[in-house]
Amino acid sequence: MKVTIDPSTCIASENCSRIAPRVFANRDEDDGFVSVLDPHPPRSEWAAVREARDLCPSATISVDDDSA
Repeated sequence: MKVTIDPSTCIASENCSRIAPRVFANRDEDDGFVSVLDPHPPRSEWAAVREARDLCPSATISVDDDSA
């Protein structure tokens, strides 16, 4: 699995960092966007990553299930 976000569409709702805190985090900068901590999360995080993607109000999270 490979996880990416599009910072140009991120609205910093922070849903993803609450659902999958080991994969997503709020940036320390004042821009308010979210960053991907682990672009290739372990299988144990995949369900949370998919839920975060599905609940993202700006649809900014992309998940490539075919990537190792």
